[in-house]
Amino acid sequence: QVQLVESGGGLVQPGGSLRLSCAVSSNVESVADMAWYRQAPGKQREYVATITLGGSINYTDSVKGRFTISRDSAKNTLYLQMNNLTPEDTAVYYCYCNDWGPVYWGQGVQVTVSS
Repeated sequence: QVQLVESGGGLVQPGGSLRLSCAVSSNVESVADMAWYRQAPGKQREYVATITLGGSINYTDSVKGRFTISRDSAKNTLYLQMNNLTPEDTAVYYCYCNDWGPVYWGQGVQVTVSS
């Protein structure tokens, strides 16, 4: 079983930056793919970005050019660098892992963008 623990959330002003981290209890380069999702108040959870075993990366359109997903195999950590944040980015952000069938979620971390 894979355990995921997110950190790095908080309150930031519009235009600011945050970096989310997801500590993974397994080798990040052995799982099929990892991703970030988010859920805003009153809305369904939505996909934000993914990185596959082979290193392919994709983003949802609303974050392209502003967010960067990456992983550090030495630290078994997944990251989400978020720049030029807007109030529409306010949500609970979740780390996701697909371990060749079983999927795992972190507990979520709050990101609030407000002046």
